[in-house]
Amino acid sequence: MKRPNIIIIYTDQQRWDTLAANGNNIIITPNLNKLAEDGVNFNCCISQNPVCMPSRISAMTGQYCSALNISHMAVTVPEETPTLQKILKNYGYYNGLIGKLHYLPHSNRDHREIHPSYDFDHLELSDEPGCYEDVYRAWVRAKAPQELDKISVGLPPVTEQWQKIMNFNDAIKHNDREINAGIPIECSDATTFSAFVGEQTVEFLRNHKDQSFFCFSGFYSPHSPWMVPQKYLDMYSLEELPIPKYPNDLEIKRKKDSSFSDEELRSVTRGYYAMITEVDYWIGEIIEELKRLNIYDNTIIVFTSDHGEWLGEHLRYGKGHWAPDVVSRVPLVVKVPEKLDGATGLNISNIVECVDIVPTLLELAGIPIPSYVQGDKLPVTKKDEGICKGDGLGLCEYYGWKSLRNNRFRYVAEANGKESLFDLEKDPMEYDDVSKKEDYFNDLSQMRKLLVNKLIRIEQPLKKEWPY
Repeated sequence: MKRPNIIIIYTDQQRWDTLAANGNNIIITPNLNKLAEDGVNFNCCISQNPVCMPSRISAMTGQYCSALNISHMAVTVPEETPTLQKILKNYGYYNGLIGKLHYLPHSNRDHREIHPSYDFDHLELSDEPGCYEDVYRAWVRAKAPQELDKISVGLPPVTEQWQKIMNFNDAIKHNDREINAGIPIECSDATTFSAFVGEQTVEFLRNHKDQSFFCFSGFYSPHSPWMVPQKYLDMYSLEELPIPKYPNDLEIKRKKDSSFSDEELRSVTRGYYAMITEVDYWIGEIIEELKRLNIYDNTIIVFTSDHGEWLGEHLRYGKGHWAPDVVSRVPLVVKVPEKLDGATGLNISNIVECVDIVPTLLELAGIPIPSYVQGDKLPVTKKDEGICKGDGLGLCEYYGWKSLRNNRFRYVAEANGKESLFDLEKDPMEYDDVSKKEDYFNDLSQMRKLLVNKLIRIEQPLKKEWPY
């Protein structure tokens, strides 16, 4: 049989609540809306790590970060790691990577050097927009060389340190990276990083339409800095954009501080939403190309992200501890072709996890699921009847702490002995730690137990060779 094509469209730092299917009536994402209507939307998907690199390798192996022994940044993923693409390659798939991957630290190397393949047959890899001499800059140089000085979103501070120590100078002109605002990028719509990922994904589809392929399209948006073509910014009125509702103590602090003003928060949200809208445009182009090539009906499409973004909540930007919903809860839409009995129009609120993606895709492709894969198959076909098989728990792990979510609570345990408990029914933005309140002592005890049980279940010792 010809196995189905697989496309994973992966954004960076996108919150779960930036889809109309998840209740956002402001954001403009017509193509994602249609994808959710044609497939299954999981509105409570938990990422396994609150930062880029560990969450990505966890999702692409179906293993928790603790099983991989990768729970923080700046780790080189071992090339023998059993990723989805490694498994698919064994069954005849042609694997392509376009855009961001982040399996290597990217701040301390020359990006012109050959990158390990990680079982991708085709790599057009660029981990940051325009700030390194890599394939994205080479693409712009070939397409519109006059744009080269306009595409960098700024040099990461640790990269700047490395370049000084190593006396490394690539002569790239950089934009100011530390801007808390949504601003227009100077380059044209056709040469942004999202345009690069979208256009080259389309080209990959054209070149490999006659074979079973897997394509990972790694967009950088809506990761900060929030730079995007003016036309996408113009789609949003600042006055209509939401501002977080802070508890009194933070509201007092905010009004005393010059940062996190109403104007700043709305500008950041405008840039964040506009970047998602730009990605949505390219998702539309990818889907249209699948249809033009007559392979849409044999292609599984997954849309998700590595983690979320504070976006001003708790007077913070970025991601990290303690992985509340705005950080750990990500969008997940899975569209399965009708010929594979794909379900349509389902909006599932049960907790699922990013480790569930790999076993789902392998089963749909008729490939055995290795015993080390820790996720559960998602209910994406009609015969599944929307019933989730998982434990109803979402685990987010980082070195030194664990965060566990069920339908009611988030529990956080730290290496220093500190515990936190948040009642998500009463406090969805997780401002009030109730772990010291007597009314919640039984709930605290139960969440402790659930975390211990989960950690014991997911422990993965090295494989036995014989009884002893």
